[in-house]
Amino acid sequence: MPSATTPGRSFAELGLPAVLVEALAAANLTQPTAIQDAALPDALAGRDVLGRARTGSGKTLAFGLPLLTRLAAGSGTSRPTRPRAVVLLPTRELAQQVEAALRPLADQVHLRMLVVVGGMPINKQIAELRRGVDVLVATPGRLVDLIERKAAVLDSVSIAVLDEADHMADLGFMPAVTRILNAMPPTRQCLLFSATLDRDVDRLVARYLSDPVVHRVDTGEVPAAAMDHQVFRLAHEDKVAVAAEIAAREPRTLFFVRTKHGADRLARQFRTRGIDAAALHGNLNQNQRRRALDGFTSGQNRVLVATDVAARGIHVDDLDLVVHYDPPADPKVYAHRSGRTARAGASGTVLTLVAPQQQDDMARIHAATSIRARFTAVRPGHPAIAELAAPA
Repeated sequence: MPSATTPGRSFAELGLPAVLVEALAAANLTQPTAIQDAALPDALAGRDVLGRARTGSGKTLAFGLPLLTRLAAGSGTSRPTRPRAVVLLPTRELAQQVEAALRPLADQVHLRMLVVVGGMPINKQIAELRRGVDVLVATPGRLVDLIERKAAVLDSVSIAVLDEADHMADLGFMPAVTRILNAMPPTRQCLLFSATLDRDVDRLVARYLSDPVVHRVDTGEVPAAAMDHQVFRLAHEDKVAVAAEIAAREPRTLFFVRTKHGADRLARQFRTRGIDAAALHGNLNQNQRRRALDGFTSGQNRVLVATDVAARGIHVDDLDLVVHYDPPADPKVYAHRSGRTARAGASGTVLTLVAPQQQDDMARIHAATSIRARFTAVRPGHPAIAELAAPA
């Protein structure tokens, strides 16, 4: 949901209908974030929009509010198998978060919304599509499956949204995305949001957006001023013990690892030490992933051990510590992982655990992201660990 707000216009002044303004106010949302303030007027006017904004900047409402407003004001109605708008996202977790944010608002303007993602019964999704859907929130793979079964026909789509387009490219979804866009009328409005324009996103923009208005707000760089960046240099044999000392702290902590097996192993090692921990990675089924996320969000599990891809669905506003248990591969991964903390205007700490031979690589990543980090050599029981683990 929204992070830092702007001191400018209210939602009402941006041209939203009163029923949506009232619904937002009931949820204590009265002031747009920077990306919402920038993008809403152009999107409401029917322009194609290219939004450059990082996760946590309020993108969901930046595209969701104009989408709902324009559909509610239009003359069209939902028809079997033919959605009027499509929102594409890279992961199931993001799709579910978009649904949670927009469904209460869609209900207020009497629009039907459906989420179609992998890992959920496709026959039930087909049945819902046959009843008629206004807004279809989908992951690319599942939507292509539905198109091939002729359960989803996109010739009535008037608005298309691509959220986290760079991550869809990272996951290899570009062929599916282009197939989906090619199935829509060329006159449809397109709202594309991406932290970067690399990995073929720039070609996607050139091919499918018509004279887009570009709004670059709060992009994917690490907000260094809001974060305390630290590096613990330690021997390999001390790594689990040091991580467990940190994980035993009372507030929630998010650990990043490279592999699915590594996530399961570290979570298990934490649990054997009496620490409530869950793993999140791509080998889990939908229910397992949801339980892990819900348990972490609610605080039932104080520790979550995640791989990079799985962590795209983690949006917790009061998370104050992220630990790179396995150092990131490059500056972009470091920025994405680190961005899970210091959200919604809060501060946070980013810690990386490195072996001595990894220190130079970590220093290069910090240099590439203009970050100054403190390096400390530690062993289990070191005062720096106790300081980090102490309650705020």
